[in-house]
Amino acid sequence: MNVFNIAYDEVISGTCGLGQTNYGYTLENIFPLVNKLEEQRKLLDTKFYKRLERDILSGCLMPPLTIAFVNNEAKITSVEDLQSYVAENIQHGFILDGIQRLSTLKRASEKPDFNFDKEIFFNIIIAQNKDRLLYRMITLNNGQKGMTPRHQIEILTRELFDFSDLTIKIQTEKEKSVDPIKNSFSLGDIARGYTAFFTNNVNNENSKIIDEKMDEIIVGRILDNDLTAYEIEFIDIIKFVDKHSGDDYILTWFQTVNNFIGFCVGYNNSHETLNNFSSNGLKSELEKFESAFKLLNPSKINLGKFRRELAKTFIKGIAKYSSYTIEELNEEFFELTTTE
Repeated sequence: MNVFNIAYDEVISGTCGLGQTNYGYTLENIFPLVNKLEEQRKLLDTKFYKRLERDILSGCLMPPLTIAFVNNEAKITSVEDLQSYVAENIQHGFILDGIQRLSTLKRASEKPDFNFDKEIFFNIIIAQNKDRLLYRMITLNNGQKGMTPRHQIEILTRELFDFSDLTIKIQTEKEKSVDPIKNSFSLGDIARGYTAFFTNNVNNENSKIIDEKMDEIIVGRILDNDLTAYEIEFIDIIKFVDKHSGDDYILTWFQTVNNFIGFCVGYNNSHETLNNFSSNGLKSELEKFESAFKLLNPSKINLGKFRRELAKTFIKGIAKYSSYTIEELNEEFFELTTTE
């Protein structure tokens, strides 16, 4: 692939460029990347893509596609650097925009009059980390009905993160049903935590709001949230959980999804304090949280909603709350649940 220019995206702290190659290279080296995110969007068999297939065979110039990478170590300061990086790492790329067009291109290539030498252009993005790559993906796909932001986050959670080196085990619902691992986390719950982290909001599911409207709200929260101000990445949260998972009480606390969601929002503000806790110290604080929470009247509050909210508040203010007694913490919780 030839690269023509290079620029810097301050929002995702990433390097960008415009590249050109041909259909032959694209089908051999870039089309296989579709399989990495095969659930990214259900392939559509519409009149538009049937027409595009015919246009490709007639020699149309396809609109640029977007390919992305994650790297915060590569020293890319020139067009030559970017071209070399793409050539050497193409198998590690992700298709952020263009899966439908690539699939249409593949179908067209099976016809006898297909031109493998026809040029095709790519927007190239190298994001600093996975969180910012996901941010760019969601902004690119906003408004396309084939895949909701929650679905995007769940798929990217599975594809972008390598959980194999962790002590904790993370399984999809399908994996749990076929070969369950004792005390494993649900991938869906991890994705819910990621959504909370990404939106800086613990309430991203609401049965009273239709799904389409909720998706719009989530996208709005993502766009409003200043990810560049974060001092941590989502993987730091997972590593923190993994570090303390040897304690059964802590593990069980995090496996309560509403606790995990609240923690994912609060951790960004208190990670320096939390990282100084031993597992015993953390366990004591979580036990205090549970004791104070259980003193609330369950008939007066929405337990799930307030568990998320109070977990967020407690973790966010852990430096202050660590000096509270159970009674003092309960009084704080009572005030928070009665003023909502």
